[in-house]
Amino acid sequence: MDKHISKHAETKHLASDVVHYREYKILLQPDRFTSKNGFLEFWDAASTTLKKLHIKVDMADHAFDSQVREVLFYDTPQFDLYNNHFILRKRTFYDQGWPRPGHELTFKYRAPELKDAAAVDVRPQLGGHDEIKFKEELLLERDRLGGMRSVYSHGCVLTSPKIELDRGIEDIARAFPTLKRIDIKPRTKMMLVNNVAVEEVQNTMGMIHFGHHFKGKTTIAIWRSRALEKSLSGEFAFQCKFDRIDDVSKESLELSEEYYKRVQLDCAEWIKLGTTKTAMVYGLGEGRPTNRE
Repeated sequence: MDKHISKHAETKHLASDVVHYREYKILLQPDRFTSKNGFLEFWDAASTTLKKLHIKVDMADHAFDSQVREVLFYDTPQFDLYNNHFILRKRTFYDQGWPRPGHELTFKYRAPELKDAAAVDVRPQLGGHDEIKFKEELLLERDRLGGMRSVYSHGCVLTSPKIELDRGIEDIARAFPTLKRIDIKPRTKMMLVNNVAVEEVQNTMGMIHFGHHFKGKTTIAIWRSRALEKSLSGEFAFQCKFDRIDDVSKESLELSEEYYKRVQLDCAEWIKLGTTKTAMVYGLGEGRPTNRE
């Protein structure tokens, strides 16, 4: 049991929870993305592996048009949410340099074991959530290329909820009751993590087809810290959606995993090991979280 979790806190397992998404993530060296050429060059390299494995890709109409988003993480000064595997993230979308009127708030619990992620009820008290997402996220191994490891993400996405994120933890816990299982003082302040505002530049490349209707929306992105004026990390990712993982063809799953492992080796000079994007943001300050994703 995690350090701050109350021994008496229990969250009812949701019987309807099953994994509906599988997202394959590969972190990339940030210094490779100093201009748009980085996106073009990496896609050329990743496409070479696709061709080797005879995997079909439907390119998006605007594959090389970038979308810009601002990403903010909120937590207590001691990172009580993150150290107990919770993430609270606000994302604002921009069109031609101007923020859209609405924003997206994501609240999720992420754990290495499916049963642990499923046991946490992330539904908000205020209702109005757009979607409950249960994902298996495939990540790089910490210290070698050509492998993979899983974490499970149980989250909800809300559109422009009326929640003040920089007040006390009790306000956030009223919106997300499962946070009451964390044993911290009710008036503990919430704040922007390490005062870091991330600028995310993302290109949606298209759809990779692994056969038998198993396919993944594919993106390349770079995260930059506005305050530090530096790039933090790139990411190549593809996400597949399905009704039940047991219904997905075994051959298609194996091909998706083979591509995920092979592209790491073929693009070795691009790869960044040993962390996640969220962990990088949390590691930018003087304090160090105990959560090691």
